[in-house]
Amino acid sequence: MKVKFWGVRGSLPSSLSPAEWASHTEGVLRNFFASGYRDLSQISKYIQSVETPMLGGYGVATTCVEVQAGRSQIIIDGGSGIRNLSEQIMSGTTGRSKGPFHIFMTHFHWDHVIGLPFFVPNFIPGCEVHYYAVQSELPDLIRGLFRKPYFPVPFEALKAQIHFHVLAERQPVKVDGFVVTPYKLDHPDPCWGYKVEGGGKAYAHCVDTEGTRVTREDLGPDLPLYQGIDLMYFDAQYTLPELAEKANWGHSAAQVGLDIALREGIKKVLFAHHDPGARIEHVLELKRQTREYYESRLRFANEKGEKLPAVAWDFAHEGLEVSL
Repeated sequence: MKVKFWGVRGSLPSSLSPAEWASHTEGVLRNFFASGYRDLSQISKYIQSVETPMLGGYGVATTCVEVQAGRSQIIIDGGSGIRNLSEQIMSGTTGRSKGPFHIFMTHFHWDHVIGLPFFVPNFIPGCEVHYYAVQSELPDLIRGLFRKPYFPVPFEALKAQIHFHVLAERQPVKVDGFVVTPYKLDHPDPCWGYKVEGGGKAYAHCVDTEGTRVTREDLGPDLPLYQGIDLMYFDAQYTLPELAEKANWGHSAAQVGLDIALREGIKKVLFAHHDPGARIEHVLELKRQTREYYESRLRFANEKGEKLPAVAWDFAHEGLEVSL
């Protein structure tokens, strides 16, 4: 299974300003020389030695995730990141220019649907596009995106074959070689995460969620979303103090996801849904706080004679691809 993150930003697309990028570039250049490099021929070596976000940031686009296993493919959410995925599809390099395409929607806030009118296969004769969601209003919500004054092309003018599938809560469906099961997340408006199983691996998509239900008892029927998981994608828009200040906003902190991962033996966690105001330094600070918390959890367990499973974790950036 391969998972690629085409958009990891939350709430709305957001980038550094031109002045901020200029300042960041100055810092990168200063670090190049401070690291002992002197010759232009060493630029590639320097770039390879530095984590991608330290050079290019965490990304601009909002949530869109592609999951592949062999020739099977599904897409989760249609944030602005789906436009770049669309460009790759239409380039012909994927061998899937006609589809069928399977797009699973968690919910319908703007940051998760803003890219759907720019998903080119919707406009191509002979293409087949399937939309899935637990929300019964799915057909009306998708149709409403292609309506003036929001978008100039009406839904009726789309050339692709468009199909809608309303999913049953917590019931698995088989789609293009995957088994996909929706589980409820903790969000003010109904939002459904997905457990995707394929190629002998399991991916848990847990964005947007506040993580107000943490214990196995509280999670109840939604506990399987976090069990037997190779990679969990978890909402970490806030620090712990911010999470307390923004109760019922529907977003969480990395420490909440780590607690679940440590208890359930999740192998790898990627944190995302970065706040639109979060600059590179802000996400790096979140990462520092998360590392401090993770190490303290391991240390505390060791002092009590307990052994916690190691969890590989990081903060996701746009364009990141993970092979499981």
